[in-house]
Amino acid sequence: MTEKASLLFQEQEKNITRADNGVQSELTYDARSFFLNGERVFLNSATIHYFRMPKEEWREVLLKAKLAGMNCIDTYFAWNVHEPEEGQWSFEGDNDCGAFLDLCAELGMWVIARPGPFICAEWDFGGFPYWLGTKDGVKFRENNETYLHYVNLYFDRIVPIIRERQLSAGGRVILVQVENEYGYLMDDVAASDHMNTLRDGLIQRGIDATLITCVGGAEGTIEGANFWSGADGHYEKLRAKQPETPKMVTEFWTGWFENWGGPSAIQKTVPLLEKRIMEILRAGYTGISHYMFYGGTNFGGYGGRTMGSSDIFMITSYDYDAPLNEYGRVTPKYAVTKNLSYFVHAFGALLMQTEEIPAEQNHVRHPEGVSVRGRQAGNQKIWFLESHKDERETMHITLEEVRTLPVALNPGQIIPVLDRVPIAEQVYLTAGTMITGNEMINGELTLFIVAAAGQRSVIELETDALNVTGSTVQVLVEHDSARNVYRFDLFHFQEPGTIQLEANGTPIRFMILDQETMNRTWRLEATEQKGLRYAIGFDDVDVLPSGQVKGMISDPDRTITLLGDWADGERTFTGHEFLVSQESIAGIQQQLPWTSPIAPTLSDSPELSRVTLTAKQRPDSAQPEGFSRYGQDFGYLLYECDFESPKEGTTNFILPDIQDTARIIVNGVQQAFVRQVGAAGVQLQVVQGKNTLQILVQHMGRLNFSPHLGESKGLAGPAYLGGKVQDIRRGWRMKSGSVHLDEVNSLQEASLLSRSFTLDGMDRAILVGALSKGLRINGIEVPMDGYQDWFAFQTLDLSLYIKPGETNTLEMPYSRSPLNRLELITYPSEGELKGWRMAGTDALLPQQWESSGVGQKSVHPEVQGSIQRAAHPGIAEGGNSSANRVTHTSGESVNRATLNEKSHPVSNHDPVQGSYGQPVWYRWRFAKPVVSEHHKVNLMLRLTGMSKGTIHLNGHHLGRYWQIGPQEDYKIPVAWLQEENELLLFDEEGRTPERVRFLLDELSRYPWVVVE
Repeated sequence: MTEKASLLFQEQEKNITRADNGVQSELTYDARSFFLNGERVFLNSATIHYFRMPKEEWREVLLKAKLAGMNCIDTYFAWNVHEPEEGQWSFEGDNDCGAFLDLCAELGMWVIARPGPFICAEWDFGGFPYWLGTKDGVKFRENNETYLHYVNLYFDRIVPIIRERQLSAGGRVILVQVENEYGYLMDDVAASDHMNTLRDGLIQRGIDATLITCVGGAEGTIEGANFWSGADGHYEKLRAKQPETPKMVTEFWTGWFENWGGPSAIQKTVPLLEKRIMEILRAGYTGISHYMFYGGTNFGGYGGRTMGSSDIFMITSYDYDAPLNEYGRVTPKYAVTKNLSYFVHAFGALLMQTEEIPAEQNHVRHPEGVSVRGRQAGNQKIWFLESHKDERETMHITLEEVRTLPVALNPGQIIPVLDRVPIAEQVYLTAGTMITGNEMINGELTLFIVAAAGQRSVIELETDALNVTGSTVQVLVEHDSARNVYRFDLFHFQEPGTIQLEANGTPIRFMILDQETMNRTWRLEATEQKGLRYAIGFDDVDVLPSGQVKGMISDPDRTITLLGDWADGERTFTGHEFLVSQESIAGIQQQLPWTSPIAPTLSDSPELSRVTLTAKQRPDSAQPEGFSRYGQDFGYLLYECDFESPKEGTTNFILPDIQDTARIIVNGVQQAFVRQVGAAGVQLQVVQGKNTLQILVQHMGRLNFSPHLGESKGLAGPAYLGGKVQDIRRGWRMKSGSVHLDEVNSLQEASLLSRSFTLDGMDRAILVGALSKGLRINGIEVPMDGYQDWFAFQTLDLSLYIKPGETNTLEMPYSRSPLNRLELITYPSEGELKGWRMAGTDALLPQQWESSGVGQKSVHPEVQGSIQRAAHPGIAEGGNSSANRVTHTSGESVNRATLNEKSHPVSNHDPVQGSYGQPVWYRWRFAKPVVSEHHKVNLMLRLTGMSKGTIHLNGHHLGRYWQIGPQEDYKIPVAWLQEENELLLFDEEGRTPERVRFLLDELSRYPWVVVE
């Protein structure tokens, strides 16, 4: 055994000794679940990243997780947030992760800490600081001496913050994750050296909390699974690998991220979310971390880039289609998550002890189109009914001993059926519908019985004696004396119904709710001051630090019901009556119907500062440098050089390594906008004699996950005049004929395709796009280190393999189609451009402000000159501010066509109407909106008509924008507003902002009332 491993086993032996001495560890586990303080606990965790929202929003978002039934918070720690520049550490304000952990503890939440150092998270560079990529010889995510040196310095800072808040120190951190998703890169054997190094780095610094991993394991840790679907398969893999540990979903993907120019990520629908959670419970997992529960925002330049194509750059919003949206509002997914969490809270003790019932012991009879699986602990059973039909249907199932129940199922829905589950002394429950509550409230065992409005449901109580003592609805009950069973036939109205009864001496209360009312049901845990309480009917609920409870009402005719330990006891109102009774809210009666808050108004004539691109004052260098080498984390870089042309006309320009969007400008006129990156070629219009070439590159985010982390951003190497770009998706050959890879094909996997090309005087070649492993050129296989077929994007330099003056042949196994890109770029090495000048953000700040009239059609001015270095207080403050804004001149000619053998470039020489024809900064000043105490507003900015750029508020960098979708509105954090505010907008094309405006989100209009 190595010395490193012994560190871990020493800690394990200490825990074993404690157990042998009869001392209960604070956190233990068996094959079924974790134990906290000796009691089984179902870990219902909400993934929330402190670095994706202002500190002022933490409490309300965390509280929403608690109100949804979560008992745990899962968070990454972002290294690049805490050390944005080497040796400059930041753990204050919005970056105070220790305060975030303390707030979790204050709210009674456990914590899963995931310190990385790699976190993925669709976050720039997977959480690594940009400057790490400048270190000589560094290799990421392996036992590289340089990499580990800086990881250890990071651990020295971040681990004590976690260590001081773990269970052994009286804190709430119960699990700590080692690295992140390493299994996507290599198997456990190959990964063990690096994973063990990181594991021991945590232990050596005092982490004694239980260690976990996700997607790939390490000795002495508990491995979890990350997925959206396929719960059964992942469960079996974990059980085979670690039969004696609890089974956790370390990331249950509630939604998905979005990228510029991609579709909205709404494919994980609300019904599917419910089904997937049910699949997880059915499989036997006893821990779920909802990734994301709240996504938040990629402020500044922190939005990352992921694999799959050349240009999958994260949008500024990280809403994720999560249960809480980007603004912290509840959504239909929140309702699903909350309701199922309440079900787990009600019957989790049973779920955590069950084993799956073998198929041969499953004697439930059911109609076709339905499948049934069960879990059992002793004599208690839970059956999971799944519909495979294409419409909603009420069907009957027959349990053992000829007990038949009706169950209503939507298409694809899974419903749990409780079968003789004890709820009180000698009282057993069988239910053909969802039960989302099962606990004592004001001395009554209260069950929340839920079905769609207008539906019937059947509940059976098996008990020696039962008396109905009160009811607000008609009670239909049958008594089967032979079985001592009382069968309740219930109808679900929009109005809550109550049945009170006594069963074998236990007072029981049925709360009969329709699904929408259950969505508006809120459980408030007991505190030292108050016992358990429920609020039914509010669209949203908040609990202030003072303990005051507030609720939001969107419909004044809706019934509000309060159960439990309220100051004025249990009671029922309509929303209207509740509002009228709120004498503490001054003037509310005079405001019915409610007056909605109003968003601030932006001036029609903002100030503007036009920017002319120039780097003439900068020294020449042989080749351009990338962002990191230039010493800039995000933002823009301007590259500039001069070249001579023997004649007027067109020539091609090749960028062999370009990883971001770029505007190509010649002699002040924009020639092309490069969007698909990796490598690119564009056509230039040149004049005879001297020409000035400018390339304005916006940093669009580094890869957040890849074997190729740390790609150069901007230009990082030579660029060339001359060359050719060929779209080579069509015309591949195989034995049976030709194949076009831009079409849908159904070929036998790995069928070998071939295609020939000639160099036409070129001596360099690059292949970029969706390649397949096993690619050969002229019979020689080209190495593709770190290749994964699902990356769907690779850039390969073929120059060492090509044969000038001859026909060259590519061979590639068929993998998939259609492909969105596969290009061959050839060019001559003698065409390399030299004498580059570079200008960074410091040279591209606004200089002189002038008044504007945005309604006027702009003329493209011929502006020459330079921008002096200057700081601007509105944008030079705050994290990453100086590196995330830049400006550039846009031109009158735009060519976006891909150069290939079958297409020709198209130019638009007409000026863009409503544009200044060059990069422009706009500045507005506005007052903070006045909002009454009974409204909570969220502010957003809609950028209709703008092009691409950045947004800044009071020194905060709010992120990139790009009006190609899917994001239309941008979050303006209310916490960052002042009494007087400055909004800055940089637009790359100088589009005029006549349609830019503030909006409030939809729920801002509804009032909040004091409940108690």
